[in-house]
Amino acid sequence: MSQTSPQLEYAHLITSQRIASLGTLHDGNPAVSMVPFSETPDLASFIIHISGLAQHTQDISHTPRVGLMIAEPDTGARDPQTLMRASILGNAVKIPRNSGSYKELADLYLKKFPDSATTFSLGDFELYLIEAKTARFVAGFGKIFNFGPVDFREGAASRARSQA
Repeated sequence: MSQTSPQLEYAHLITSQRIASLGTLHDGNPAVSMVPFSETPDLASFIIHISGLAQHTQDISHTPRVGLMIAEPDTGARDPQTLMRASILGNAVKIPRNSGSYKELADLYLKKFPDSATTFSLGDFELYLIEAKTARFVAGFGKIFNFGPVDFREGAASRARSQA
C-alpha cells in the first residue's frame, strides 16, 4: 500500500471542508469569525463571499492580511489532537464585479454553495480572494508541515492524479 503524501492529505482536507475560521485584525486585536469558503483549482487561493456590513469585511478593508483555519470536524470519536488542520496565512483581495475573474470565482463559489446564489444579487455582499502565502498543516499528532505555493499546487496535482 502506498503512503499518501502530506500535500495530498492537505488537498483532501481543503476540498472536503466548507467552513473555515477567518482571522482578521480588529483595531489591532485578533478577531475570528466563521466563513464558508471555496478553493481555487490550484489550492493556492480561497474564495469567500461576505457582507460589507460584517465586521470581518470592514477589518479586511483596513488590513488585508488574514488567517484561515480549516479543520477536520471533531466527531468525538478520537483525540482532537489527531485531527487534520491547516492554518493558512495570506492576503484578502476584493474582486470587483466588473473584474475579468469575477464570474469564474463566483461560479467556483456557487458550485460549492448553490443555495447562496441570492446573496450575489444583494448589494452589500462582496467576493474576496484570499491568496495563500504559507500554511501550517497538521496531518495528525506530530505530523506537522510548513507549506508554500509549490506545495499547494503539488497537492492539487496529486489530487487530480488520484481521481483520474
